Amino acid sequence: MATECMMNSGRDSTQRVEFGCSEESMVPEKFVWPDEFKPKEGLPELQVPHIDLQKFLSGNQSDIEETIRLVDEACKKHGFFLLVNHGVDMELVKKLHECMEEFFTFPFDVKQKAQRKFGENFGYANSFIGRFSNKLPWKETLSVPYVADHQKSTAHDFIFQIYGNELSHHGKVYQECGEVLSELGLKIVELLGLCLGVPKEKFRKIYEDNESIMRLNYYPPCEKPELTLGTGPHCDPTSITILHQDHVSGLQVYVDDEWHTIPPTTDSFVINIGDTFMALTNGVYKSCLHRAVVNCKESRKSMAFFLNPAADKVVRAPDEVVEKNPPRKFPDFTWPMLLELTQKFYRSDSNTLKAFIPWLEEQQKLAKDTNTAPPL
Repeated sequence: MATECMMNSGRDSTQRVEFGCSEESMVPEKFVWPDEFKPKEGLPELQVPHIDLQKFLSGNQSDIEETIRLVDEACKKHGFFLLVNHGVDMELVKKLHECMEEFFTFPFDVKQKAQRKFGENFGYANSFIGRFSNKLPWKETLSVPYVADHQKSTAHDFIFQIYGNELSHHGKVYQECGEVLSELGLKIVELLGLCLGVPKEKFRKIYEDNESIMRLNYYPPCEKPELTLGTGPHCDPTSITILHQDHVSGLQVYVDDEWHTIPPTTDSFVINIGDTFMALTNGVYKSCLHRAVVNCKESRKSMAFFLNPAADKVVRAPDEVVEKNPPRKFPDFTWPMLLELTQKFYRSDSNTLKAFIPWLEEQQKLAKDTNTAPPL
């Protein structure tokens, strides 16, 4: 199990790199990646389908069939496609980027009020110092919770509990974005269900009470971008990722033994399959390696909304999917179990699910031997 980069929870996580200081040209050793990971220029663009959501929702049968064909083909190959004409108000997305710009330019001690501690899912992280010991990413993040419950304002409340009225406007924007992206996520899983020959209501029910994560990413300029990465190669352990990039290129995907770029288009969302949804499809749809690179000229911002099932929902591929693609490849599990593995014991990569299965079996055996509740 690839745990060599995970740090002990007792280590100090308040260390930081002062991005933008004169020492950045040196690139601290912990940020330098091995040669096989270092970014290269002149990569080919990944040919991903542009899926017009409004055409799919229009009811026109030929449009529906063509959308299903394109999405199914992409998800079997690499799990990435572009969503256009999606119905999300881009003025709201613009406000979100303005909040990101404001937050990440705050002094470190202000951002540190929201410090994300080891093993926790939400809060501010500076290069994941305290979580990883080497191959650190050249970035800062703010992760905010979102729960699809009209009686709760989890995103807003999370920010309010830390900053009070000072950043109340941030919390309102994050909450509104969460609501819109959660609903968009439900439409996406309905589409994916149809692609798999599953009634669209089946996947919607799994995610209608989703407990999701909104992650705001900030990649500062780096004088030696060829030495480091903004985000290292990984597969998302989550279900569906809805990503919005600003105008700065940086997203790369590993397909056919080669890295490819997905250039930003500010009026669209990049959608990709995560490990949890891959398990839900019995491995039919792929969770693909991707990374983010940095540059020496300007900062880059992105927002990733990670759609996840509620904590008590069992992730189990529908029988009709397994019957078409036997045998059943993954044990039943809940999303928090996979999250625990990737937050505490395993750095996400292309083998996360493969590593998760024996770890889950070990946890279940331990629970049985100690007569405690099994992790499901």
